Amino acid sequence: MAHVGHQVDPDRRRGRGAVSNPAPRYEPTHREDEDDGWGGLEALAPFTTEVAVEKPRTIITRNDSPDISFDRSINPYRGCEHGCVYCFARPTHAYMGLSPGLDFESKLFAKPDAAVLLEKELSAAGYTPRTIAIGTNTDPYQPIEKRYRIMRQLLEVLERFNHPVGIVTKSALVTRDIDILSRMAARGLAKVAVSVTTLDAKLARTMEPRAATPERRIETIRALADAGIPTTVMVAPVMPAVNDAEIERILERAHEAGAREAGYVMLRLPLEVRDLVRDWLMANYPDKARHVLSLVKSTRGGKDYDSTWGQRMVGSGPYAWMIGRRFEMACERIGLNKRRTRLKTDLFARPKSDKGQLSLF
Repeated sequence: MAHVGHQVDPDRRRGRGAVSNPAPRYEPTHREDEDDGWGGLEALAPFTTEVAVEKPRTIITRNDSPDISFDRSINPYRGCEHGCVYCFARPTHAYMGLSPGLDFESKLFAKPDAAVLLEKELSAAGYTPRTIAIGTNTDPYQPIEKRYRIMRQLLEVLERFNHPVGIVTKSALVTRDIDILSRMAARGLAKVAVSVTTLDAKLARTMEPRAATPERRIETIRALADAGIPTTVMVAPVMPAVNDAEIERILERAHEAGAREAGYVMLRLPLEVRDLVRDWLMANYPDKARHVLSLVKSTRGGKDYDSTWGQRMVGSGPYAWMIGRRFEMACERIGLNKRRTRLKTDLFARPKSDKGQLSLF
């Protein structure tokens, strides 16, 4: 029987995270599939991954948010095939006239000129180096990176300029670039954070279907650490009554594998993410959906989301306080966060031109 309304037929969304594909908020019309009795919904094609080329004018994005540790970032891709249902970046697909639901994980955009743009921006006379964060919006090592190799090209540029970089990923593909990352790390120029949401393979398959399995992420931490690359584990997001019981075990496994720093983020439900997570809960955990959402509201002052700086990552209230104390006590007991890796900026240097003439820029 075809699913109607908000939920898309499971056969059409097999291997995807979101269970719905709501219209983007800026579009003048909204539509829903409705079964008229003739079985038309069952004939609709499944969602397949499509990649379009995006040609931005610049590649470094700036921010002045006081509650995050970086002021610049790069996103080599828009959208993410990992399909993490909770991804706070999903609403950005609305700017492209696409849904933050299934479109976000199946209609992707690649920026093949990213490395060229980066080299130009780093070569500008007035550029001042600070750590560039990559992977803050969508994962730079999502499956299409195997084909496009944009992330590796970016690292090649950053290595030439001796420019510091911090990476966040949940993909084992980052180990492909250990050669570059280990050389940069030896000069204090690179660190990697691996997101481990759960150790339960079944939950991971449902929550983030095309990301690396939990065990492969632990092995990725081990491979990075063994190569001398400072490695952090991110327990993110903490979803109340879904994965919150795993915090201590995730930290233990990551420390055993070689991670020496850790962080966490409470589940965030900005804009359309709220309804996407609600649909996902009703489809996969209908017996606990109301309880989960009630706990989420308890961490956001009774609202679905509070974007206040300093609160949006960790929440507030008794439940959020308890999660924070558990995390801190576990890190203290295990030996995480004893030292913080600070990347160097004083090694930055623009490579000499090999074209035999001075640059106009």
